[in-house]
Amino acid sequence: MIRVRGLGIQFHQGRRRNLRLRELLFHGSKRNPNHGTFWPLRDVDLDITAGEAVGVVGRNGTGKSTLLKLIAGVLMPDEGSIHLDGKVAPLLELSAGFASDLTGRENVNLVGALHGMSREQLRRNFDHIVEFAGDQVRRSIDAPVRHYSSGMRVRLGFSVIAQLPHPILLVDEVMAVGDAEFRAKCYDTMEHLLAEGRTLVLVSHNESDLTRFCTRGLFINDGGMAVDGSMSDALTAYKEVVEA
Repeated sequence: MIRVRGLGIQFHQGRRRNLRLRELLFHGSKRNPNHGTFWPLRDVDLDITAGEAVGVVGRNGTGKSTLLKLIAGVLMPDEGSIHLDGKVAPLLELSAGFASDLTGRENVNLVGALHGMSREQLRRNFDHIVEFAGDQVRRSIDAPVRHYSSGMRVRLGFSVIAQLPHPILLVDEVMAVGDAEFRAKCYDTMEHLLAEGRTLVLVSHNESDLTRFCTRGLFINDGGMAVDGSMSDALTAYKEVVEA
């Protein structure tokens, strides 16, 4: 379902990125072009088969979310290749990909359409999407999303993504946001989607969520794949690094 070979992406250090024009003016082409860059991921090989539920762990800044964005096509790799056998339903950030100046209603239609939902599918599922997101979102559905809390954005985003028929589901920490009632809805939905044979890649720091949904675990450390094994093996290796 997901095939990754020799995957790598290079970033510029945030501060250095803002200095590039000044460096060109004062140093010209003599400056080392690789100065101020790093590889959050490099030489990553990965195969995920249909129906697998894979959890990804690692310290902050070690490439977990970057891996999901590469798989989703949000970022383009500098090295290697990614092949997907099916469409992706991504929920990667607290913003859920929403446009802040548009209303919740407009964003539901925009994000749904961008992911291939027809006008009829959106019309048929709209009430369910809003109901799933909760009363707070329902009351604000015609207000600009910039006025939503991060939790409201995640609830609405998850509600939209859960309606997509796509076989690959990418989830990044979204179940950490929201109250107990919403988390219970998320858990029920995830279990339902997995029972349908969907493929899940879940980034989380919540051990309970990882062990609940995932049988396979990836531990990413220092930009590379340190462990690809059981969820238990990946968590053990991660804890050893964190507690060292």
